[in-house]
Amino acid sequence: MWNLKNKQALVTGGTKGIGKAAVLEFLELGAEVLFTSRTQKDINLLLEDLQKEGKKVHGLVADVTSSEDRQKVFDYIEKHWGKLDILVNNAGINIRKKANDYTDEEFRKVMEINLNAPFELSRKLHSLLQKSGSAKIVNVASSAATQDVGTGTPYAMSKAGLLQQTRSLAVEWAKDRIRVNAVSPWFTVTPLTKGLLSEQERMAPIVKRTPLNRVAEASEMASIIAFLAMDKSSYITGQNIVADGGMSVNAI
Repeated sequence: MWNLKNKQALVTGGTKGIGKAAVLEFLELGAEVLFTSRTQKDINLLLEDLQKEGKKVHGLVADVTSSEDRQKVFDYIEKHWGKLDILVNNAGINIRKKANDYTDEEFRKVMEINLNAPFELSRKLHSLLQKSGSAKIVNVASSAATQDVGTGTPYAMSKAGLLQQTRSLAVEWAKDRIRVNAVSPWFTVTPLTKGLLSEQERMAPIVKRTPLNRVAEASEMASIIAFLAMDKSSYITGQNIVADGGMSVNAI
C-alpha cells in the first residue's frame, strides 16, 4: 500500500515547483497523472521527457479560474478515466505588496486562484471523485495561513480560507468516501520564491528562524502530498500538515 499503483490523479499547476514535484512523485509511485498548466509550452516541455520514459502522464491547458476550463478538465477525466482517485489543488499565485498598495483587481486575482478555484474545481469533480470509492483531495496551503510570515495579507487570507475549506469539505464529503487534507509549506525552493530567496538579506532571517537551518525542497512537499494521497493515510481527513522545518515551534 506504500504506492499509488492503479490510481489516477489530477495535479493543477503541475509544470513548476511543488506541483511538478508532485507529478514526478506520483509517477514514481505508479499513478497515472493528468496535470494542468495555462501554457502549452510548459506542458510540452514536461511531457517530452516523461513520455520518453514511458510514464502514464497527460497534460491539459486549463486555467482553473475559468468555468469553461474546469468543464474541460471534467470532460477529459470523464472520457478517459471515468473517475478520479486523487485531486491536488496546487495552482496558486502571490503578489508581494503592502495591503494598501493592492489594487482591487490584484486582490481578486489572488483570492480567485488560491481560494475560489480549488473550491469550484473540487465541486465540479465531486461526482468523479465519488466514483473512486476512496478518493483524496490534497490542498496546497501555506505557513502563511496560520501566522504572519511576511508574504502579504491577501495571500495569507486566501490560504487561511483554503484550510477552512479543507476542514469543512472533509466533514461534508466523508460520507462520499472522499478525504480532504492540506499541506502547509514554509519557504520552499520554487519559481514563485526564487527571486526572494536569492536575496541574502531576506534569506538569512528565514534560515535563522528555521531549526533545520534551511528552506525546503519541492520534493519534500511532494512526499507529504503523496502520503495523504495513499490508502495508507486512510484515517486522516480534515487535517493540515505543517511542513516548516520547525519554524512554527521556534519561539526564540
